[in-house]
Amino acid sequence: MAQVIHEKTFSDQRCLQLVHGDITAENVDAIVNAANRYLQHGGGVAAAIVRRGGEVIQQESDRWVQEHGPVSHERPAYTSAGQLPCRYVIHAVGPVWGEGNEDEKLCTAVQGSLQVAEQLRCTSLALPAISTGIFGFPKERAARLIFQTIADFLQKQPSGTLRIVRVTIIDQPTLDAFQKVWQELWGSPPSA
Repeated sequence: MAQVIHEKTFSDQRCLQLVHGDITAENVDAIVNAANRYLQHGGGVAAAIVRRGGEVIQQESDRWVQEHGPVSHERPAYTSAGQLPCRYVIHAVGPVWGEGNEDEKLCTAVQGSLQVAEQLRCTSLALPAISTGIFGFPKERAARLIFQTIADFLQKQPSGTLRIVRVTIIDQPTLDAFQKVWQELWGSPPSA
């Protein structure tokens, strides 16, 4: 069961949440897959999404690449969600640490995912810690960029459809890094 660790509300009741849980179990309109350019979902979050959602996700991904070519940081792909509880999977290509211009590429991938969610008329979206796994992006640095990109987007889209954006993280070390950055940005919630 997913647990909301932190929540920040912006104007018009738009909400950013940090969640400890399994992104493949998120009951939202769309989830974001941390993908590679060719949408070959062989490891990490991508493999878990296909394992739980079914081969239809890989089949649709293959078709996307055949029709549109490799996926860029700026323009995520999307497919149906197969057996997942969401409607769509948005496939965002984050940067590999060390390839150059990583910060900008990560922000672009997150912003592109948010824009695709808006185009699909989604009201809720869950993202993983893009690029922090096998792509090697430093966790705290990624957390700051991901949170700030989402916050900026939510504040600048007064008529957008997105109401809730969740950063959903399953492993404790990554969650700890994201929690640390959240507290630096917005402080801790008052204790009950």
